[in-house]
Amino acid sequence: MNATRTAPGPPAGPHREPTRTDRLLAALGGLVSAYVALAVADLASFWVRPEAGPVVAVGGTVVDRTPAALKEWAIRSFGENDKAVLQLGILLLLAVLALGIGLFALGHRALGAAAVGAFGLLGAVAAVTRPDSTSVMDAVPSLVGGAAGALLLYVLIGRLLAPGTGTARADRRGFLIVAASSGLVATGAAAVARAVGTPVQENAAASRAALRLPRPASPAPAVPAGAQLPVPGISPFVTPNRDFYRVDTALVVPKVDADRWRLRIHGSGVREERVLTLRELMARPVLERDITLCCVSNPVGGPYAGNARWLGVRLADLLREAGVRPPSEGGPADQLVARSVDGMTIGTPVETVMDGRDALLAFGMNGEPLPFSHGFPVRMVVPGLYGYVSACKWIESIELTTFAAYDAYWVPRGWAAQAPVKTQSRIDTPHAFARPAAGTVMVAGVAWAQHRGIRRVEVRVDDGPWQEARLAAEDSSDTWRQWVHPWTATPGRHTLTVRATDGTGTTQPERRTDTMPDGAQGWHSVEVTVKGG
Repeated sequence: MNATRTAPGPPAGPHREPTRTDRLLAALGGLVSAYVALAVADLASFWVRPEAGPVVAVGGTVVDRTPAALKEWAIRSFGENDKAVLQLGILLLLAVLALGIGLFALGHRALGAAAVGAFGLLGAVAAVTRPDSTSVMDAVPSLVGGAAGALLLYVLIGRLLAPGTGTARADRRGFLIVAASSGLVATGAAAVARAVGTPVQENAAASRAALRLPRPASPAPAVPAGAQLPVPGISPFVTPNRDFYRVDTALVVPKVDADRWRLRIHGSGVREERVLTLRELMARPVLERDITLCCVSNPVGGPYAGNARWLGVRLADLLREAGVRPPSEGGPADQLVARSVDGMTIGTPVETVMDGRDALLAFGMNGEPLPFSHGFPVRMVVPGLYGYVSACKWIESIELTTFAAYDAYWVPRGWAAQAPVKTQSRIDTPHAFARPAAGTVMVAGVAWAQHRGIRRVEVRVDDGPWQEARLAAEDSSDTWRQWVHPWTATPGRHTLTVRATDGTGTTQPERRTDTMPDGAQGWHSVEVTVKGG
């Protein structure tokens, strides 16, 4: 019997286990690959649309699925920086995962690269399933970024492995050259793209710069001279645009080209569907009104309220021209669903919009076109309702329906379908934990009860009697009202409390409630320590 002979294989290369340095470099490779993937995706999103970027798409999905209580905590804790904190959190999580993938790839090169590509696929799915997605092109940034990151990781790990053996070798210099050059090129390209801007952003900015607001057919009455009290530290009667609060779910502020903007009015009870351009809207009789807005997330004493002069057209007139009748007149629709270009839906009672108040489709704010962050080119403004049920920004559609047939965005998340603004008062000065000197201290702030007005404000020191504050002149029942009370402060620690009575004679209740489901209420208090005289 002849012995079976086997052909000799290639000589085995020298084998050694990866060193600690190899593992550190592999983890770094995962991090660099993830960074390049995001940078390439960011670059691609500037040619598709910024909202299609993976961090924004995934972040928006996270926001939509975050429990309402957690969202409220984020707003209370981080204020208007909540979106930046969310995106930072996503980036930190990705960084940790990238480090792990890099280590994994040192022993499983192809699978590690595939894991980076899988994250690109996840971002693509998130992008095309967002409510504002209108094209499969939204998947491109994440897919391109994921492919770039996967390829880079495969190449980088290859620098740490001997060809054909899977054993470690020390081509660290080549690794560092490839990693550094890839990171620099991706960073530079993304930076240039951001500096230049996308065609969509450029067109939107140009359209806003070229917009000339029409003169109002119904100008706002002059603000009474006594509406602004000369008290340092009090909120100004008119909130500057730069200081006006912003609470929404948009991780990237939509930039809408005013020349391409359209508003569609349709739905139950609409005699004939209408589509309006901004020029057609501004050609209508224009109103100018001072109106205070307030967010339902505003806690007792919170900052999410502001007063501005709005320029727009009366929404009720547009609805009536389209054949819409309120329920009190037999109309079939009791809910108006406004839809934003970013997919947000906001439900507003038709009866409220058409009851005679100055519900506007606004395109001007404090004498200039709406800022992008406040809804350019057009937003809704309805006095007397919290913003989440009335103040749709970047509006593009109005559908007439019923509350029974459709739940707007916030309702399934635990918020009330209808939410009139509750009476609130706030102490602006002295602020909490202030240390004023003994003597006369001006206790002052603002109070609001939009569309009902403020009749009286009272201040209490510690457990003493309520004392009526002096009210500033009233501009209208739709704006907040300043108040001031001179307090003879004595040394020691004191608690200052305020309460307001609205135009119907109803006084704020003492017991504090949370913002959910339809707005906070209760008395605002601050504790101060008066220094000895």
